[in-house]
Amino acid sequence: MAPVPKMMKAVQIEKTGGIEVLQYRDLPVPSPKENEVLIKNEYLGVNYIDTYFRTGLYPNPKPMILGREGSGSIAALGPSVPKSLQFSEGDQVVYMNTSAYAEYTACPADKVMKIPGGVSLSDACAAFLQGLTALTLVEETHRVQAGDWVLVLAATGGVGGWLCQILRAKGAKTIGTVGSEEKVGIAKEQGADVVVVDRPGQGDVLKTVKDCTNGEGVAAVFDGVGKDTFERSLECVARKGTVASFGNASGAVEPFLISKLSAKNAKVARPTLFNYIYTREEFEHYSNKLWKMMVHEKFTVRIHEIYPLKDVARAHTDIESRKTMGKLLLRP
Repeated sequence: MAPVPKMMKAVQIEKTGGIEVLQYRDLPVPSPKENEVLIKNEYLGVNYIDTYFRTGLYPNPKPMILGREGSGSIAALGPSVPKSLQFSEGDQVVYMNTSAYAEYTACPADKVMKIPGGVSLSDACAAFLQGLTALTLVEETHRVQAGDWVLVLAATGGVGGWLCQILRAKGAKTIGTVGSEEKVGIAKEQGADVVVVDRPGQGDVLKTVKDCTNGEGVAAVFDGVGKDTFERSLECVARKGTVASFGNASGAVEPFLISKLSAKNAKVARPTLFNYIYTREEFEHYSNKLWKMMVHEKFTVRIHEIYPLKDVARAHTDIESRKTMGKLLLRP
């Protein structure tokens, strides 16, 4: 490995706001503390949650370096990294941790995973957070069974695309929503059986759900949109079904009367990935499932665009437009 420099480029915010608060600047390279590894980043994932921290929807101490995932190689090991993890300098790894929008990131070793042969650094980064999110949604939030009808909102988005592929592999029947006619074919390629253009004057999502399910509704709704679609998701779900509200692309879901759920004995969940992969055992279990899907089952990794790190503002603008298809990556 090349010597680790003292300074690096990173994207930091000192206050909340629009893309104008994103500052591309020189900062000191962090030193790995106990049980941490220093990673030289090659690819960084852009996720909707990054915009929540930027805007203040999710409060966080400032200044902060944005970003929640990356891939690269281990540049240095901090003290007391467990030998059981079998990490060495030069290992190609992927991780989920804070402060990723930088050339180097210090990360707790137990949040780092080696990348197997047959998976590129770019694909590992593009798949990791969103693929694990989709896996845990269908395995933990609502265990989908073969033959179930399921509604996936934003079916060509990062998590939506993975959901469609996983649901197809499980033998479920998927209704996917998209924002334009151009996305219909992509959603079908990724596994959606029925696709609705969810725009005023075009597709009627509730009618489509009722038509496909003989009026019963879907077993599960996977809703990453939030405020604008939550009430409709409750209408679409079947008796004893689950609405999994896992994102806030249109804003946070407003408070509602819990008694609404009694009409169908429906369940509402607000899951986060990190509570499903809290232990190292859980993290390895789902990571290995993801690698198997990518290497042996040939799941598709769709990358929308790879942006230079200095163009982070354009990446945030694009992801907030909700017009992208697949994963947005940054390259330091």
